[in-house]
Amino acid sequence: MGEKKRFTWEFVAEILFITAGAVIAAFAIEEFLVGCTILDGGVVGISIMLNTLIKFPLGLLTAILNVPFLIIGSRKMGKMFIAKSAYAMVIFSVALELFAPLKNVTEDYMLAVSFGGVILGLGVGLVIKYGGCLDGTETVAILLNKRFKWPVGQTVLIFNVVIFAVAGFVFGFDRAMYSLLTYFITSRVLDIVENGMDKAKAAMIITDDPRTITEQIYKRLGRTVTIMEGQGLVSGKKSILYCVLTRFEIRELRSIINQIDASAFITVSDVSEIIGNHMKAVRSGVVAETEDPD
Repeated sequence: MGEKKRFTWEFVAEILFITAGAVIAAFAIEEFLVGCTILDGGVVGISIMLNTLIKFPLGLLTAILNVPFLIIGSRKMGKMFIAKSAYAMVIFSVALELFAPLKNVTEDYMLAVSFGGVILGLGVGLVIKYGGCLDGTETVAILLNKRFKWPVGQTVLIFNVVIFAVAGFVFGFDRAMYSLLTYFITSRVLDIVENGMDKAKAAMIITDDPRTITEQIYKRLGRTVTIMEGQGLVSGKKSILYCVLTRFEIRELRSIINQIDASAFITVSDVSEIIGNHMKAVRSGVVAETEDPD
């Protein structure tokens, strides 16, 4: 009963932080960036361009454009991630409409870039840190990472460079350069909030139920796991699992572990570089051990 109550309060706290992050991000977009025609990346950037050109409500545009990405991700991403992302996107879209009638905080471009980028990074960082996502292009980047091993951060950057280039032709290249500068500021702040979230994460799990956990990790995250045997000084024989994940998958990994073996010991660390192939193998419905950890 106590464990269930703790889990409930943790979930409530996560939703509150996601809500706060979505509202903060919407404030940065509407009160700093939109008034100066400075774009964010991804779906929001496309929405700002369309909003400027056709005067369609920004919040509604963002919600509509994000729907296809959520549908695509629903089959491959964890249900909790999709649910939290959908919630964050709805709150974000509503908040955009609520902030739209307010007067912009500043019309100075450098102030808008600097403060808008910092505040936006804080908001987006909170949403991602607690298991959600505000932009559908990140979902596509994660799926491409799983299928082709393309780095998530670099894929998102490519998407955004294309969007900023289009913005340069439409609004002038000074706006594109301001937008790119805002993106880099946002990325740096987002890194600080999420504690190095652009790097790959390596998870090491010490457990008594390795097979069930590896099966669920493969089923829900599409990641294979290396299984090793260990010996605890007090606890005796243990299984040690090792896998490499993206920052978005850590929350789902915690959920898997809590459901199967709440007594498991987990460490998560940054990975600066990955050399070699990420091998995946399934044998009779059970994830096979591999030479190269993933």
